[in-house]
Amino acid sequence: MNLLHVVPYYAPAWRYGGAVRAVTELTRAQAAAGHRVFVLTTDALGAGERVRAAQETIDGVHVTRVRNRSAALRDRLNLSTPRGIASVAARLIRDGAIDAVHCHELRTVEALRVAPLANRLGVPLVLSPHGTLPYDTGRGSVKRLWDRLFARRLLPRFDQVIALTAAEAEDVRALWSRWGVDLPDARISIVPNGVHLDDFAALPPGEPFRARWALGDGPVVLFLARLHERKGAQFLIPAFAQARDVAPDARLVIAGPDEGMLAELKALAAAHGVGERVTFTGMLSGDDRLAALSAADLFALPAVGEGFSMAVLEALACGLPVVLTPGCHFPEAEQAGAGVVVERAVEPLAAALRALLSDAVRRAEMSRAARSLVERCYTWPQVVAQLDDAYRAAIADRGGAA
Repeated sequence: MNLLHVVPYYAPAWRYGGAVRAVTELTRAQAAAGHRVFVLTTDALGAGERVRAAQETIDGVHVTRVRNRSAALRDRLNLSTPRGIASVAARLIRDGAIDAVHCHELRTVEALRVAPLANRLGVPLVLSPHGTLPYDTGRGSVKRLWDRLFARRLLPRFDQVIALTAAEAEDVRALWSRWGVDLPDARISIVPNGVHLDDFAALPPGEPFRARWALGDGPVVLFLARLHERKGAQFLIPAFAQARDVAPDARLVIAGPDEGMLAELKALAAAHGVGERVTFTGMLSGDDRLAALSAADLFALPAVGEGFSMAVLEALACGLPVVLTPGCHFPEAEQAGAGVVVERAVEPLAAALRALLSDAVRRAEMSRAARSLVERCYTWPQVVAQLDDAYRAAIADRGGAA
């Protein structure tokens, strides 16, 4: 198939979170599977920076970037101003003989511009919300205003909606129903994110990372996410402080770009007496990210409103036991014996950390279960095959040849 993905940001704009990594890895996997894959995105890079290349090929994926009229609006208000994106999309659809257009995230200027065009051209249109639908997970007032303005005319345009989890499928049904738009269950597919196992087959040694950050030889708990209230580091730090009674040599690594919480989190660590035991690395990517995963003994993400965390999948692929909260929407990790799911509060998190930091044998068992879970269920070739079925269903709904 010839596929066009429409997304506000794409590699190397890692600062915009897990959706960037998910779309980048998905398109890479689709290209490897033999699809012709095109990406239409903007020049957003983060922190006022722009990607210079207007067109390039990354791992077999043909990437076209349009310029944001305002980098400030992109960074401060999470709002794209993509110059001429509809005309560029029309050209790509025509020249690439596109079989399906796949929009990523619902409330974007990109979707507003490209979705009507795809409908006019009779090209099947697919949406992946990436966990962004609920009003209670960030910028709720903005989401409500956006939906009042655009939902009734935008939601009916999609032929298939790709939910990452069963919980997100319920969010999809609720939103479409709220705005009086019919969406039969046949037009909702549940397809998770995935990983490339080969990327984690030969991890760099963890010792240099430990030495670089003076982590010592004790167990390391890794938090790998944006420093945002929704990700929950403010619960993890005091929980870690309590859990040190069973592992006084443990360290907590907080790795991720600052979104306004860094100073608060450092003060919190100091207030709980673990200022010297909590290390803030900033955003890690590439080999540095892999080195952090290699150096860690345990991964923790006390988040709310997650779609399907790429960081959690990567941790599992590296054989790390995971401590999650219900808002991560990943009960499968606990069911497989690869992790524990506890409430998003200090005491439950502290209890989970105590149990795992004090039991190396259990961590080893969970490590094997983690890797096995990913191999069985969450590799990109498996995900690509499931998405192919969703694309075919959208094509059939439009009356095309699947």
